[in-house]
Amino acid sequence: MLRKSLLAAAIAAVTLAAHGASAADLVRLGNLKFAHYGAVSYMKEIAGKYDLKIEERVFPKGIDILPAIVAGEIDVAASAVDAAIAGRASGVPIYAVAGFAKGGARIVAKPGAGIKSIADLKGKKVATPRGGAQELILLAELAKHGLSWSDRSGKDVQIVYMAYADMNQALLSGNIDAMSQSEPQSSQAINKGFGVEVIKPYDTELGEPVRSLVVTEEFHNKKPEVAERLIRCFVEATATFIANPELAEKYVREQMFKGQITSQDFKDAIGNSPYSYDLSVAHVQVTTDLMQKFGVGRMDNPPKATEWVKLDLLERAKAAAKPDGGKTADTKTN
Repeated sequence: MLRKSLLAAAIAAVTLAAHGASAADLVRLGNLKFAHYGAVSYMKEIAGKYDLKIEERVFPKGIDILPAIVAGEIDVAASAVDAAIAGRASGVPIYAVAGFAKGGARIVAKPGAGIKSIADLKGKKVATPRGGAQELILLAELAKHGLSWSDRSGKDVQIVYMAYADMNQALLSGNIDAMSQSEPQSSQAINKGFGVEVIKPYDTELGEPVRSLVVTEEFHNKKPEVAERLIRCFVEATATFIANPELAEKYVREQMFKGQITSQDFKDAIGNSPYSYDLSVAHVQVTTDLMQKFGVGRMDNPPKATEWVKLDLLERAKAAAKPDGGKTADTKTN
């Protein structure tokens, strides 16, 4: 009897150990609710293939994720490059390891406001979120066209800072004349008729802004094998959305937005913010320099891109995913 009990206990111990060994590694993801963040969100749907369990937490804007990273609540996050730069400058221990979308911005005006170019913004109220890619893009455009700005009256353009979610309503109600807005909100404003496109603001030194996938230093350094699997999962999720736009649309519209955006909204949004894998050290440095120039993020000690942009995981993941050694149509990562 004793022998049987010991045998049963041994079998139970082995079973428990095997179960523990096969348990998926937990990764805590901070994400945003925008159409071009869809592939990042989709990672959790295929995470099991990489022995991962991804718990997603959605934030209002990228900079809001930073306190959660500092508190040890987030391992990987999706945000605009400028939010990541501002976080790194303030001491948030993160590495940028990939890009996941580019573009994703429009300057949209109220119909009938007589705004057909950036120069026409003189004397107008223009809304943008504070500290985001849309602010940096707007200021770069105003500077290029020789316009001054302030959040008070007295300059060529009065900046009105507000949340992404509030700008469309402000434009519809006539409280602002124009906005520097993200996707799909800018496409919604245009498709619903209360906004007209002024410009896709990619003609400055900044070019098309890139969104970045960042991981904490602790996650990168202490769990390198898990980080490797995570980036492989990210590459597959992104490749899936690029290759299968119908799946991407269905997932974003139904799972992320719960039917709140139309098919045309999605198509227009992704047309202006295509999914991508890549990030470059050069783009991060240009973004950093322009943030410092215009006072976006208020950085006392702007970080050097070469010190915290780590692209080795991405390169290996792309090489593993592609029979041609990782070559894609969008492969500039340095």
